[in-house]
Amino acid sequence: MPDPLTAPAGDPGSFGGLLGSYVPQPGVADELFDATGAIRPVWRPFLEHLGRIDAEGVAMRFDRGTQYLRDAGVYYRKYGAEAASERDWPLSPIPVLLSQEEWTEIAAGLIARADLLEQVVADLYGENRLLAEGHLPAELIAQNPAWLRPMVGVKPASGHFLNFIAFEVGRAPSGQWWVLGDRTDAPSGAGFALENRIATSRTFPNFYARANVHRLAGFFQAFRDTLVGQRQDRDEPLALLTPGQMNDVYFEHAYLARYLGMLLVEGEDLTVDQGQLKVRSVNGLRPISVLWRRLDAEFCDPLELNEASTLGTAGFVDVVRRGGVSCVNALGAGVLETRAMLAFLPKISRALTGAPLALPNIATWWCGQAAERAHVLAHRDKMMISSAYATRLPYDDPGGTSGPEDYSAEGSARVAKLLEDRGGDLVGQEIVTLSTTPVWKDGKLAPRPMSLRIFLARTATGWRVMPGGYARVASRNNASAIAMQAGGSVSDVWVVSDSPVPRPSLMPAPSGDPGGLNSAYSLPSRAADNLFWLGRYIERAEGAMRAYRAYYGLISAGVEPDADLPDFILRAFLNSTGRDPVALSEGFQSALEAAVDCAARIRDQVSVDGMLALKDLLKASRKLRANPIAVEEAAAAVGILLRKLTGFSGLVHENMYRSAGWRFMSAGMSVERASTMCAILARVLDPDAPDGALDLALELGDSTMAHRARFLRSVSPDSLRQILALDPDNPRAVGYHLGRLKSHIDALPQTRRSPGLSPVARAALQVHTDLAVQVPDTLTPDRLRILQRQIWTLSDLLAATYLT
Repeated sequence: MPDPLTAPAGDPGSFGGLLGSYVPQPGVADELFDATGAIRPVWRPFLEHLGRIDAEGVAMRFDRGTQYLRDAGVYYRKYGAEAASERDWPLSPIPVLLSQEEWTEIAAGLIARADLLEQVVADLYGENRLLAEGHLPAELIAQNPAWLRPMVGVKPASGHFLNFIAFEVGRAPSGQWWVLGDRTDAPSGAGFALENRIATSRTFPNFYARANVHRLAGFFQAFRDTLVGQRQDRDEPLALLTPGQMNDVYFEHAYLARYLGMLLVEGEDLTVDQGQLKVRSVNGLRPISVLWRRLDAEFCDPLELNEASTLGTAGFVDVVRRGGVSCVNALGAGVLETRAMLAFLPKISRALTGAPLALPNIATWWCGQAAERAHVLAHRDKMMISSAYATRLPYDDPGGTSGPEDYSAEGSARVAKLLEDRGGDLVGQEIVTLSTTPVWKDGKLAPRPMSLRIFLARTATGWRVMPGGYARVASRNNASAIAMQAGGSVSDVWVVSDSPVPRPSLMPAPSGDPGGLNSAYSLPSRAADNLFWLGRYIERAEGAMRAYRAYYGLISAGVEPDADLPDFILRAFLNSTGRDPVALSEGFQSALEAAVDCAARIRDQVSVDGMLALKDLLKASRKLRANPIAVEEAAAAVGILLRKLTGFSGLVHENMYRSAGWRFMSAGMSVERASTMCAILARVLDPDAPDGALDLALELGDSTMAHRARFLRSVSPDSLRQILALDPDNPRAVGYHLGRLKSHIDALPQTRRSPGLSPVARAALQVHTDLAVQVPDTLTPDRLRILQRQIWTLSDLLAATYLT
């Protein structure tokens, strides 16, 4: 076999059989081969590297990239007929490689297009010269749902309508790149491009380290610095607005917020106060003057845009109108995404710039004009007919697109009538023939259709193009299978230079004045509320697990299930009268499900390791319920869950930054543990409690060893009160947690804004003092129940002060 370094450029056998079955499709451009059938030079070093790796090594490398994505918790939400579910991120491990020379040409064309789109949208919401001079039909704009009438005449605070945009780009059979669609409202994918890059670089670490592949971090840093400079006050946080956890790309929103140091906010987190947009934070209302909007524009304000929206903020448009907030992108910019706009951009480009489009878009005809309608009908076999106002790409929206599949006379008559009756609502677009790129299939490379999504960010020096991005790749030889919802995958895109490239850190330190950093108390109240309840649910799950283990520990030791102590556990702590281990696990499983739900709502606040640990716990608890086990194995099985739960708690306390978020989670744990321990002590100290109840309390409080270390005698009511109620050094004692609660509340804002203590600080001091002055004899069951109610009152005050 020829040496791979010296083999002829067009010899597929020089790559160890990788290309043995790789057959480019006739009439289709291919990213791997040029028009002459030779391998493109930019691919040769990568193929040579891949060809030297045996099958086992390739599988190991691909698994490494996939494992990174799983460990990082990367997912997308797939919608089905009945429900939505989280799916693993579908990475295709083979990157798409483009030369620096070709990329420079693409980038220049997209920058020119971005400038043109800025002029168009500024005119549509300003002078309307394009309509007055006949470059755009008035009905196409007036009837367009993406054109927002309330925004007419409103100039963006930043001075630009477009700040962060994306283009869907494909290669034509001729080799020419063309634009398939413009993404100008709230384009997605930039955060996923980062994760794709990390996963792919770990798949091919040795090759990537020495390849001259342009890095992505500098693009994001430049954009973030631009946003920082647009704030009206240097102490304001930057915010990213998300529709919430049920959005299909919510992971990306949380990831970008963490990566760029922004607050992740939902519509309910924001309010309009004195003409300003403000976030409800644990430090009161805080102004927001720069907002990266990842919520579609029409849902941003139920008062002036979409009255059915439950995702937006009432009064949002008025703040924008007053110049109080700079949006990325401007509300209404999504009008540029509609398919019919592609029909007029070539003409508009000549009118506004005197030149054709630097990068053409796919041929599009608006059927509201007689000549264009006739052309579409005459060439129906080469057309996709769809809504003029749709914003998704034709191959992403098969349900809303009519293709040439029916050539019968009846079909042609039906299309002719459709065009005649609803021509103004329809466009005809030339059928997209996408270029193919290599994917790994059955141990070899195979061609599949793909498109590129390329991102542009406006910076202080003009547009900056992300050097790469991501490719969407079809799961079969059909462009309709390119969307992830249809089974498509994604690939990293490498822009390869002939010379060394700058290598900024993927996680660069914030540059400039420390005043650009977010306050520790910018935490939205919604996020604090979820963190608080996350702490409570975790502690609740632990308590249920310990009661479960205690019950089955007794049964496996030979105690009859209907004996006094097992029955006491069931009635008092598990709220169950069943004897089935599966049924008894409901308590901690429901608590874990609630904990995971809280964490999912605030992914920007919960570490990747923490989220994975929670999901692992829930998975294990569901397995315990679904698979009945022997009685003697039940205690050991839940013991494993307890150790996993302890690991999560350790992760929180050892790794989580001591921010307001940590304080609220820790406070939730303390509220739950202190109140639950009061209830346990009140029950076991009751005169009617069965024999063994005191030892049971030590077991439930995980304090058997602590009691032995402190007291040289068996457990008694007084020693139990000391170790589980009054001891300030026992992390299972009520006194310990009331002290911790007080310290957390004292450290929070708003506690000392007026003379004297705030109500919540006063309540924390009161309940802590009430316990501190007690002696064992005075801690009767009734007094413990009163103490429990005081803790609940303190929890309500904490919520009223910070969480609502």
